[in-house]
Amino acid sequence: MSMRSLLALALVVVAVACLSAPRGAQGAGECGKTPADKMALKLAPCASAGQDPKSAPSSGCCTAVHTIGKQSPKCLCAVMLSDTAKSAGIKPEVAMSIPKRCNLVDRPVGYKCGAYTLP
Repeated sequence: MSMRSLLALALVVVAVACLSAPRGAQGAGECGKTPADKMALKLAPCASAGQDPKSAPSSGCCTAVHTIGKQSPKCLCAVMLSDTAKSAGIKPEVAMSIPKRCNLVDRPVGYKCGAYTLP
């Protein structure tokens, strides 16, 4: 993916997140006080790995997934299934395999994430 394509993808993700963010939302969701759609912006380095199951995730992608997953499997699930991630072209069934492709030893194996299970 070219640098220009990555920049365009990042701008689309930011625009979608800004437009879809609830105004004045209080309380905690799956990712605490940060909405999953906003947290999904951290998955920008995972753009190609979230579209192609044969693509090797970058170290930046693996770091982002590990950081989000440490917060909670529930948050990681919400982020991978978020409208922001989908708008960026990330396929949920492919995204679910990223923790395994990153060789994260503390990944939530078998965690049910909507209609998907983390391998």
